[in-house]
Amino acid sequence: MRNFARIITLLLAVALCGAAFAQGAAPKATGSSLTIGLLMVGPYNDHGYSQAHFDGAQYAVKNVKGASLIYLDKVNPADRPGTTASQLAESLVAKGAKLVIFSSDDMSDEAVKFAKAHPDLFVIMASGDQVWKEGKIALNLPNMVNVMGRMEYGKMIAGVAAALTTQTGKIGYLGPLINDETRRLASSVYLGAKYAWVNYLKKDPSKLEFKVTWIGFWFNIPGVTSDPTQVADDFFNSGYDVVVSGIDTTEALTEATKLTGQGKKVFAIPYDYADAIKEGAGAALGVPYFNWGPAYANVFKSAMTGSWKSHFEWNGPDWKNINNPDTSAVGFNKGAALSKDASAGIDKFVAELAKGLRLWKGPLNLQDGSAYLKDGQAATDQQVWYLPQLLQGMQGQSVSK
Repeated sequence: MRNFARIITLLLAVALCGAAFAQGAAPKATGSSLTIGLLMVGPYNDHGYSQAHFDGAQYAVKNVKGASLIYLDKVNPADRPGTTASQLAESLVAKGAKLVIFSSDDMSDEAVKFAKAHPDLFVIMASGDQVWKEGKIALNLPNMVNVMGRMEYGKMIAGVAAALTTQTGKIGYLGPLINDETRRLASSVYLGAKYAWVNYLKKDPSKLEFKVTWIGFWFNIPGVTSDPTQVADDFFNSGYDVVVSGIDTTEALTEATKLTGQGKKVFAIPYDYADAIKEGAGAALGVPYFNWGPAYANVFKSAMTGSWKSHFEWNGPDWKNINNPDTSAVGFNKGAALSKDASAGIDKFVAELAKGLRLWKGPLNLQDGSAYLKDGQAATDQQVWYLPQLLQGMQGQSVSK
């Protein structure tokens, strides 16, 4: 009977522990030290998306006493066939990680799987919406935080730069795979370009051509994706004189630089990483980039001090200075190829955004002509985040075939 009583007591304790996690109990604070494990979808030095996360995590570790970083890059089926992100996360835990960052939308399901399997560990899912209470998923994961930057602003600025530069009226967008995120970011470029085209240049919006071509993943996988170098060349060879990149790597700028060296007047706007414009100064108009460091630092501190709460954050620019490395989650670095007039136009546009300009506002239709936002209607965060199609006026696929 005593053994039976002990078993019952143990089962009740386990049940209560599980109930505590289900009701919102966060993992225990780590105290004076915290080892962070970072998973990146591409190389840590890709001059793009993965390097932005790597540099952001390093910034946070530098600014949070007691934090340290271990990492694995190239976490994707092509580079690591037969392994999953959650399995690789386990290897980081074995090395001491108490907080694991899954830094790509491609890892979303694996992040959830890992978080459910390890309620005693902290998890950041960067770019996800799993724990957004007002989102479509709204999972109860006390140990997860979603972190994302409002890159829509950076992409709108990129669109302004493109519209104020193009001489042919043809802007190409080099897209990765198709999902809610990539649709809204491509559409943000279009909204910025259209705004500058109509309001700054006083041109007919029907004369602006904006085409999206998707390669099928965040970066080139030979034999699996379309070759981004070829896609960029196809744009440039068919009259598109500005190509805006939405992929993790810098092929659009590399090709624009090569063609510029041959005497062609073409330009590119890379993505993700603040120093990506250094890949081709003569053709770079600028780069919208993520600054993950400040948000990561805050989350790391919360895991150490016991103030952790599961939440979703979608962080915008610091309008006092969108390139402040300590405060702005999204920035835009101007490129050497940007003209003085286009530079002034960007400054004007940023100032308008800071004062409350909303481009995600009706009247707007979706690509198939159906109503998206009524005249004067401002989009909610959910309407922007879950954009179901590209916008009317844009060429290219809205959904995967």
